Amino acid sequence: MYPQKSITLKHLLINQNKCIGLQFNTNKVIQALINTLPDISWSQEFGMFYLQNNKSNLDLIFKTFYGIAWVNGNYFFSDKIINIDNPQLNLERYRNRKPKEGFKPCPEEYLLKLELKRYSDNTVRNYVSCFEAFINYYYDSDPITLNEVDVRQYLQKIIQEGKSNSYVNLALNSIKFFYEIVHDMPNRFYSIERPRKEKKLPEVLSKEEIIKIINNTNNIKHKCIVGLLYSSGLRRGELLNLNITDIDSKRMVVKINNAKGNKDRISILSPSILKDLQTYYKEYRPNKYLFEGQKGAKYSVTSVLNIISKAAKEAGILKKVTPHMLRHSFATHLLENGTDIRHIQLLLGHSSTKTTEIYTHVANRSFMEIKDLLS
Repeated sequence: MYPQKSITLKHLLINQNKCIGLQFNTNKVIQALINTLPDISWSQEFGMFYLQNNKSNLDLIFKTFYGIAWVNGNYFFSDKIINIDNPQLNLERYRNRKPKEGFKPCPEEYLLKLELKRYSDNTVRNYVSCFEAFINYYYDSDPITLNEVDVRQYLQKIIQEGKSNSYVNLALNSIKFFYEIVHDMPNRFYSIERPRKEKKLPEVLSKEEIIKIINNTNNIKHKCIVGLLYSSGLRRGELLNLNITDIDSKRMVVKINNAKGNKDRISILSPSILKDLQTYYKEYRPNKYLFEGQKGAKYSVTSVLNIISKAAKEAGILKKVTPHMLRHSFATHLLENGTDIRHIQLLLGHSSTKTTEIYTHVANRSFMEIKDLLS
């Protein structure tokens, strides 16, 4: 059994040298042992003692505090898999791109770390895109030589271009990943302020508009894609990851595996969509995934976007319709029909009802009871 005392190891970069930071609550015993470590120094900036980062010093730390204090290396040893339930990714699509003159691709070390951490395919796509934009802004510089001032300048540039707060946050996360995770320098950008997250209400379609979109799809496959996104409240990635066996017609549910946050859940299966899916299956005979592209591969994100966009235009809907708008509509319509918000939370896969409560701001049910002030 470990003692109550503990020390947390942190990566520090001091005068361009990698160091081991020792963070602990004030304790006379720990302090006395700290003083026995050779070449120990104090950082006023980080508020902790530190040693040069090398194997002998790391071994010495564990030896010195063995049986006296627990040495917490969770923040220090960063090579553990973050999302162990995520499937292993193949990033050859990035490695095999044809070189473009005047364009720096994402470094191999960055791709390797993304593979090791098993981030989702969507996160990988966003991180690679954002980081490549950053390193190409500083095309003539080695990224490892850039500092906080350079990062601030880049963030200011994309803000001035009108990028959303969520994009700015994503860009910063992709940059931090390079320095903090790939190069073990997790203290570099603590002082950079993040933009406040925008609190926008979800855009919702009426039931009539949803039906028009479904009726204006090109074929049964497209009809099932749009219908399932709406009637089961699926995220786009969840739809594309569905296997044939995830449609449970006996229980009338859709099984969603490894959803956002590595959580499994079930959602409702509409009887009318089940009929369409049965017709679709007889015609297309998918092998593994419910919706497959060429050669049995997973159906593409772009194809789903194009299906919805084209069907919405054909339906005469002027606003831009996205897959997530169908999910928002699913939640809002359930709420308007009197479904308990806790049930909606479970169907959407939200960790808290606080996330789901945003739909109360767009649902008509509560507003219908308000008396007309002009009558």
